[in-house]
Amino acid sequence: MLRTALRNVFAHRARLVMTALAITLGVAFVCGTLVFGDTVAQALRGASARSFKDVAVSVQAEPQSNPDSGADGTRSTALTSDLVDKVRTVPGVTSVHPMVDGAATLAAKDGRPLNADNNWQNLATNYAPDTPGTDQDSRFPLSAGRAPTAGDEMALDRRTAEKAGYHIGDPVRFAIQGPTLTKKLVGIVTTDDPRVTVGGTLALFDTSTAQQLFLQAGRFDELDVSSAPGTDNQELTSRIRALLPAEGITVTSGAQLANEQAELIAESTKALTRMLLAFAGIALFVGVFVIANTFTMLIAQRSRETALLRAIGASRRQVVRAVLTEAGLLGLGASAVGLALGIGIATAMRPVLNAGGAGLPDGPLVISTDALVRSLLVGIGVTVLAAWLPARKAAKVAPVEALTAVDLMPPRRSMVLRNSLGGLLTGVGVLIVLYVSTRKDGADTNLKAAALGSVLVPTGMIVIAPLLSQPLIRLAGAVTTRLFGVSGKLAMENALRNPRRTAATASALMIGLTLITGLSVAGSSMNAALKAAAVAGLTADYKVSISGSATIDPALGAKVAEVPGVAESVPVASAVLVARGRGATLTGADPRRLATVSDLKFSSGSLADLGPGKIVLSDRLAKDTGLSKGDTFQGTVGDSRNKRELTVVGVYRQTRAFGGAIGTMDDVLPHAFFGGKLDSILIKAASNRNASGLDQDIRQVLGNSPLIRVQNQEQLTKEQSGASDVMLNMMYGLLGMTVVIAVFGVINTLAMSVFERTREIGLLRAIGLDNRGVKQMVCLESVVISLFGTALGIGTGIFLAWACGSLSKASLPQYETVLPWARLGLFLLLGLAIGVLAAVWPARRAASLNMLRAINAQ
Repeated sequence: MLRTALRNVFAHRARLVMTALAITLGVAFVCGTLVFGDTVAQALRGASARSFKDVAVSVQAEPQSNPDSGADGTRSTALTSDLVDKVRTVPGVTSVHPMVDGAATLAAKDGRPLNADNNWQNLATNYAPDTPGTDQDSRFPLSAGRAPTAGDEMALDRRTAEKAGYHIGDPVRFAIQGPTLTKKLVGIVTTDDPRVTVGGTLALFDTSTAQQLFLQAGRFDELDVSSAPGTDNQELTSRIRALLPAEGITVTSGAQLANEQAELIAESTKALTRMLLAFAGIALFVGVFVIANTFTMLIAQRSRETALLRAIGASRRQVVRAVLTEAGLLGLGASAVGLALGIGIATAMRPVLNAGGAGLPDGPLVISTDALVRSLLVGIGVTVLAAWLPARKAAKVAPVEALTAVDLMPPRRSMVLRNSLGGLLTGVGVLIVLYVSTRKDGADTNLKAAALGSVLVPTGMIVIAPLLSQPLIRLAGAVTTRLFGVSGKLAMENALRNPRRTAATASALMIGLTLITGLSVAGSSMNAALKAAAVAGLTADYKVSISGSATIDPALGAKVAEVPGVAESVPVASAVLVARGRGATLTGADPRRLATVSDLKFSSGSLADLGPGKIVLSDRLAKDTGLSKGDTFQGTVGDSRNKRELTVVGVYRQTRAFGGAIGTMDDVLPHAFFGGKLDSILIKAASNRNASGLDQDIRQVLGNSPLIRVQNQEQLTKEQSGASDVMLNMMYGLLGMTVVIAVFGVINTLAMSVFERTREIGLLRAIGLDNRGVKQMVCLESVVISLFGTALGIGTGIFLAWACGSLSKASLPQYETVLPWARLGLFLLLGLAIGVLAAVWPARRAASLNMLRAINAQ
């Protein structure tokens, strides 16, 4: 039986090519994901380890408020210069790097801000020589120039300098919290800090300048302590810990810190790997249909051979084992090729992602035995599992029955049972999804139910697909018959001949298009809702804000008002409001001026009713707290100690721009975030002023800081939807693999169907169907099957996106289902194109058959 399995694999290798390709792609996806995940994790661990390689002990100080700073927000720590000197005297210590940590957003040479929206990646610290009196800091080796030593000097890492276009001697503009600062670039360094290597920036200053900018004179955030060779670093850690005050300072060994960093990196890369593996699993699931269809058709074509084996003594188990062995050999060969392709994919992924701005660190390709073995086992396992049911079906056919009939229609009972099961699964899934669509309490409580319904509906559609194929293919067949005559009618009859085979082929395409359509509809709907939410109730032409956690000095509001072309400038502040145990953002502004840049929908009251101790609530906060117009309550504004009596004078429809409540500026500003500073300034342009160029005038008045953002309404909406667009495009790319595998399934089914119908095609040729008619028949059959799968996929995807999209309404009231008609039309054309392209090879093969040989085929 083993020799029989081997002979069958080699004898039917041409018919197994498309199946092997489907397996290869699925395994390549899995292998590429595992190798890529290991490679990125190792590269990040390597970069982290290099940054800690000379750190024997790490001393970290907790930030404290500076009692002498007033309201400027300057930090302080318990780590003083005197303590640094004490650490230097500990036996075994060779060098101490006292560090000041901060963040600085740089402006490139052409004026554009670098990483303005990711301020946590814009690192700034002090250049601390290994030993006093020298100018070499081993953490940041100089590649050009010299170390910064004066208050008007700075250094940048090589990547940052290249990205910004700076060279030695250039003035560098940057901002921290306040106005723009400028210093001379005197040095360029290299670094292995993973935060920088993944796309961040690094600015270096001399120690006194860094303390002045980010901390306080004579204070430090961290110490990196290096030890002499042979020193017990654990004991050194204990000695330093005993030397320093326990409150406000943490002492950790460098090895422990590196291990903690490695664990964080492993967790972060696991999330990416899991996501990619989920898409690989979908691709393999689609491949199951291709494999099962192939073996079902092969077994039907070899039924006489199976009967002869049974007649000469082969048992049912032996027949099953022979088919599964054949599937295992196919899986082994295809998976081996998939491993090689997967390694190539993993190699290409890093530069491709880096070209899109991912900033992944460099490092060697990591090909672990575990990744290869797991990928190989997945490929073989999926192939054998998909072939198991066809194998059992072959073993159950009696020898005499198989010798008298080659291809029987499925028994009526089995189709009834399948249709009943499919109807039950689909019905239950639809009911669950419809129930979820009626819920108003959001995704948190209904996510599991929505996920269950979203699995049951397409599963039921797959099971019931043979039943659905009858009316849908007849409908498509009516069109093909009318347009193409006999060829169109024959194509319809061929597609209807074996509903199970047609359904299995179409289901592979349906799965991919269900996911892609669902994502498209949900993504388009979410984007439209986010865009509407970003500017809902806001009529201002511009919004001025500061990137990151920086705030705006209230005095700047008056400067903006003086810019020519500005009709109204409305400073806005925010504070925390607690009303009856519910937290919300309280927006503060001048009521009269706010009315000129807003269009809030009030169900009661208005902005004109605002005054000292009087606020208006959003409808959502009013509902949560049970408050309405005229109610008075004890609320907390800002600090928990600031309790006061507040009166509700109106209720408006909540918008993202103005939060949960609005009060006067005098009530909010003293308790605003970050010590009495503004969040933003809303600007209305004068009617006689062209808005073009006004944003640049506003920037100039505010010092042209790289932290400043002057955004019009289009930019505000784009900011909200930009991240979802990127994620949607990435998912399209990942799900594209499922569509490719489905195409292989259509090609495979048609090619094997042509072989199965060799005699029939010969007879058609004999009674007058020419080569063009044969090609047309096969092509139309492919188109009909592809459009059947496309219709099911698009319909199911739209339904699931509509029903489950309602979960977003609780947190995003603007959410409404938006059908992207252009994309849906493109998907329909894609299904048509798949049908045409998939038929090219089978159609040419069918037309090239010799008529007499085809008629005599057995």
